Amino acid sequence: NPEGFDISAFFFSLHFAPLLASVHFGADPDDGVVLLGHMHSPSPWEALHRHKRSWVWNQFFVLEEYTGNEPLYVLHSDVDKGDGKVKYVLSGEGATSIFTIDENTGDIHATKRLDREAQAYYTLQAQAVDRLTNLPVEPKSEFVVKVQDINDNEPKFLDGPYLAGVPEMSPLGTMVVQVAATDADDPTYGNSARVVYSIIHGQPYFSVEPKTGVIRTALPNMDRETRDQYVLIIQAKDMVGQMGGLSGTTSVTVTLTDVNDNPPHFLQGNYQYTVPESLPVQSVVARIKAADADIGSNAEMDYRIMDGDGPGMFNITTDEDTQDGVIILLKPLDFETKSSFSLRIEATNRNIDSNFLSLGPFSDTTSVKVTVEDVNEAPVFSTPLSKMVISEDAKVGTSIGRVSAHDPDTTNSAIRYSIDRNTDLERFFNVDAHSGVISTAKPLDREANSVHNLTIFAIEHPQIGKGITVITVLDINDNAPVFAIDYETLLCEHTMPGQVIQTISAVDKDEPLSGHRFYFALAAPVAGNLNFTLRDNKDNTASILTKRGGFRRREQPVYRLPVLIVDSGSPALSSTNTLSVRVCDCDSDGVALSCGAVAYTSTGLSTGALLAILGCIITLLVMVLLIVTMRRRRKEPLILEEERDIRENIVRYDDEGGGEEDTEAFDMVTLRNLNVIRDPNVRRDVTPDTPTFFHYPSAARPSYKSLPDNVVFREFIWERLKDADVDPSAPPYDSLQTYAFEGSGSVAESLSSLESLSTDSDQNYDYLSNWGPRFKKLADLYGNSDGTSVFS
Repeated sequence: NPEGFDISAFFFSLHFAPLLASVHFGADPDDGVVLLGHMHSPSPWEALHRHKRSWVWNQFFVLEEYTGNEPLYVLHSDVDKGDGKVKYVLSGEGATSIFTIDENTGDIHATKRLDREAQAYYTLQAQAVDRLTNLPVEPKSEFVVKVQDINDNEPKFLDGPYLAGVPEMSPLGTMVVQVAATDADDPTYGNSARVVYSIIHGQPYFSVEPKTGVIRTALPNMDRETRDQYVLIIQAKDMVGQMGGLSGTTSVTVTLTDVNDNPPHFLQGNYQYTVPESLPVQSVVARIKAADADIGSNAEMDYRIMDGDGPGMFNITTDEDTQDGVIILLKPLDFETKSSFSLRIEATNRNIDSNFLSLGPFSDTTSVKVTVEDVNEAPVFSTPLSKMVISEDAKVGTSIGRVSAHDPDTTNSAIRYSIDRNTDLERFFNVDAHSGVISTAKPLDREANSVHNLTIFAIEHPQIGKGITVITVLDINDNAPVFAIDYETLLCEHTMPGQVIQTISAVDKDEPLSGHRFYFALAAPVAGNLNFTLRDNKDNTASILTKRGGFRRREQPVYRLPVLIVDSGSPALSSTNTLSVRVCDCDSDGVALSCGAVAYTSTGLSTGALLAILGCIITLLVMVLLIVTMRRRRKEPLILEEERDIRENIVRYDDEGGGEEDTEAFDMVTLRNLNVIRDPNVRRDVTPDTPTFFHYPSAARPSYKSLPDNVVFREFIWERLKDADVDPSAPPYDSLQTYAFEGSGSVAESLSSLESLSTDSDQNYDYLSNWGPRFKKLADLYGNSDGTSVFS
């Protein structure tokens, strides 16, 4: 207190019972404080220096989980005379919710159990106030209520359950893992948080240190192959393990990890396998495996062939996935040569642990017998690759050489030979099926093909052996030399005599052993010409030189110079090659500007203009031809001309038409001009003398004009048909085409209008006569007129 001496705080620890404290706030500075009947008098030093009284409350203790009815504290002020004028007020942490105060007596009570683990202390303020005015009669005093711990929490393994591993065969006391348990009780008070560890399940294999929780092996040389996993139950108990302490448990799963403590071991001392002699090289002959109780890298092993009666025939490798020993064939098998093989194979651990060498050796051996099975093998050529030579001038049927093959089997069957025609597409060669003699079947040409690679089949059914025969065709001198290239020789008009204008060389398709040697000369007809000469350079080349100068294009633009080339073969062959020399106009440096004949210019149209005119003329001609053709193909009118025969006007068409209204497909005027007769000697549209289809009175036949149109048409057609039938000399000018016939029994009956005037027609057209003169024609055709009697 800055105004006087601070009075020390008084506190009492409550271990097993609640504290009852009575505090008197004295009005007089000389008064003392009475706590549970204990008087503490102020010292002389305090009396001399204190000017103002102020109580400082420090801390009080209350037992955790206390449930008694007694008050925790009793507050009393000297101002309180017991007349009820003073009221006690409590504030701070937990006031009214956890702690309450009797405003009359000052008794402080706890309304619920206190949990130290939830909150270890509470800070409260106490004050005495006037009941009427609520004015403080004493200054506010602060004190702390600390919750004293009891053992109400068991130890817990926050990291459990545990997984741990330890190598198998570990020595006694090898550390496995350390466990730790946590107790929520107060570690600074009593033994509530002091934990000891013990093993409930897992003995006698493991042990645990009571204070540290370290788990160790309790037995030496535990074998993973016997048992690889253990489950331990570890207990942690507080109160130093004494009776009444609380405990918690956890599980620890311990796995024994593998070490290489087991050597490999073959399950059999001898293995036997059978393979066919046709087994391809690099094929798998057999797979063997040495058992190893270890796992992972400790079970990896290498195999090797220690000994065997077939050196270089086999090899053994390790399959990394299965750790099998794979025996591989390195050379072809032959039953007739060797029918069985014996091998000695060793398997050794790849990763050996030096700590367990005493358990070794970490290897094992076994014997493997491989039996070769006989199969029907293909014939084998005595020489897989045969080389033969033949001259290109050999006659057809010449023997070149002989191939030979044998049956490797014990049966030694007969063999037939043939040529693979895929290697002799043009069939230049034949082979004798029994003897194997190869001969020519066609003339050979070394320049076309100098080497022939033939595949010869040796057949011993059903097996086929193959051999290669290389036939080289030897050269003869059968090709004459020719110019090496097509030369283009240019000669300038101002060339001087003796000047080299071209150097020529030759080539020959033949290939003599001593090399080519060519001789050049001008052919006899031009050997003495006055223009050019030839000089043989003796190195398979020759030079062409001019004999004179003053060449002119206008006089002769091109010179043809025949050159004779002879080779050195036996017999020697020669050829004459023509060298064209063109005379050119050159500049001062000898560069040709223009060659050949001089072009004379003439006045008139250019070539392009002439071509354009010619094209126009051709186009006009084509158009005229098209117009004429179209006019000839135009349909001639069907109206009968007086000078034309009516029979030429009959048109055949395949569409049904539109009845009487169709005046385009056939002109009805033709059928109406029946009475026109110009020449009685020519057949026209006249009434024939033959009986007609209609029977008329004997007096006179009616005129066509007096009949209705529909009757005229039908009568005319039938008359023409009768004429054609009775006249054996009449050519078939006329024809009768029947179309759109619907057959008998049709529900729709006939759609033709020719029978529309029949008496059984369902329609009556008499009303057309009442429609006026415009419909008179229709009334005559379809009405019930007198003319219809001819159809009755």
